[in-house]
Parts: sequence; C-alpha cells; structure tokens
Amino acid sequence: MSKELLIAGVSFGLFVVCPRMAGMMHIINKHANVSILITVLFGVIISIPILLLMVFVFSKFGVWGALSICVLTDLGAAFFMKEISMKAGFETFIIAIFVIIGVKVAPFISKLLVRQ
Repeated sequence: MSKELLIAGVSFGLFVVCPRMAGMMHIINKHANVSILITVLFGVIISIPILLLMVFVFSKFGVWGALSICVLTDLGAAFFMKEISMKAGFETFIIAIFVIIGVKVAPFISKLLVRQ
C-alpha cells in the first residue's frame, strides 16, 4: 500500500465519521436489536456504490447535485428505519432536515463570522 493511499484512506475515514453518523448509529442502536459492528460493516458495503454515485453526481452537477443524493439517501434511511420504529424513522427524517438547513445556513453564518 502506498503512503499516499494510506493518507487518503485515513483522511476519508476520519471525514466520514461525523456527528451525523454518530446520531444515526445512536438511533439504530436504540431502536434495533442488531449488532452495531455487523450493522456498520454491512452498511459500509451498501454505501460504496452510493458514495461512488455521489462523487459522479458531484462532478457533473456540483454540490447541489450531491446534496440531492444525500437528501434522498437520508429520506430512504428514514423510510427503512420506519420499519423498525416510526419514532426511529421520524428521528432520521429530522436529521435529514437539519442537514438541509445546515447547508443553507452555514454560508450565512460563516459570512457573518469570517470577514475576507
């Protein structure tokens, strides 16, 4: 394995692990009677083609295209989590809404706080 691949892989791994993922895993852990480790491993396998799709969409349509994929996957997660618990599905939907709000509000707040 090359040093560059190791650095890129570790960087991507650290980027993917974010508060949003922790929130989703908390919801899954709270509502589903499944192993978190197996859930994460299976989820990683499922996410690989979706991540590749998001990269492709980002390259063709920019951040708004990639965000649309992100919103669709969050809504899909909410739909699937509803099968475990309506509350879990609703909590997942709320997280998706906060992602959308964050994308809209972040530039405004950063413009107020960071002068260039």
